[in-house]
Amino acid sequence: MVGTSTKVDESVVEDSSITTSFTKISTALFYAGASMLITVVNKSVLTSYGFPSFQFLAICQMFMTIFVLFFAKSLGKLKFPDLNRHTFKDTFPMPLIYLGNMEFGLGGTKELSLPMFTMLRRFSILFTMLGEYYLLNIRPKFSVEVSVGMMVSGAIIAASNDLGFNFSGYLFVLINDLLTAANGVFTKKKLNSKKEMGKYGLMYYSSLFMVLPALILVYFSGDLDKVYRFGYWLHPPFLIQIFISSIMGFILNYSIMLCTQYNSALTTTIIGCLKNIFVTYMGMFIGGHHLNSSQQILLLYKTLQYFLNVYQIILKIQYTTSYLLFCYML
Repeated sequence: MVGTSTKVDESVVEDSSITTSFTKISTALFYAGASMLITVVNKSVLTSYGFPSFQFLAICQMFMTIFVLFFAKSLGKLKFPDLNRHTFKDTFPMPLIYLGNMEFGLGGTKELSLPMFTMLRRFSILFTMLGEYYLLNIRPKFSVEVSVGMMVSGAIIAASNDLGFNFSGYLFVLINDLLTAANGVFTKKKLNSKKEMGKYGLMYYSSLFMVLPALILVYFSGDLDKVYRFGYWLHPPFLIQIFISSIMGFILNYSIMLCTQYNSALTTTIIGCLKNIFVTYMGMFIGGHHLNSSQQILLLYKTLQYFLNVYQIILKIQYTTSYLLFCYML
């Protein structure tokens, strides 16, 4: 009886391990897909159509997040705490990070070509690694540190060969990198805390608290008048894309929460950079931007390096999963 009980317990543990691995992989792929789609759609809206205000686009994404989560809670589909005098304190600094991340991310998307934007986004891995070390007391392996150093070095080399240098675009993306790292680290910290805010509460109140400051910023910047005079408001393809961008703003934040919850903040950031390989090649056809020869060679080298790393990870996952299934069947 004891032997039978032990075997049953081991089977439960192995089954749980398989489920956990599947959850980690699926949430990572979900985030990669959402991040890739919203980057392409935002680039199309801001560059191909020449939409004058990335700040207004950010507000559309905030309103969509508030709308979806409010009605989902009203219908009883999900739960998060009601608004009270402790809510802002419980979510801080997530609302400020959320607004800054969205504003500077869209600003960088508008100012830079997609290839250069995605290369500079690799600095977010370095910032996330430092944030995990100082705030979460997590230190990665030496091999990971070396890999991150190589990726950042590659981004610096690529940026130095950028013939269309744009200081404001570079500044926007680097601030976006810093805020992305802060978002991942603080999200992990908040989700691991004993407070009941949860991922839905963090998403809802981050948008709710920051939508009014964002509106004030757009009003005083003069962007509202530019948006009002924009010439494509009666153009159905543009309306479809700005609607998709608004929806994807919510989906992206949800996928980030899920990926960070089941993986680490560093893993989430690395996944974001891996998907940028595909976005970089799409950027050659979206927005009219192209790479020079040295950037193409560097990109090809980094692409092969990335796919080799991913291939090794997939082999390890397949081996582990097959072994667990074999043990489970026994």
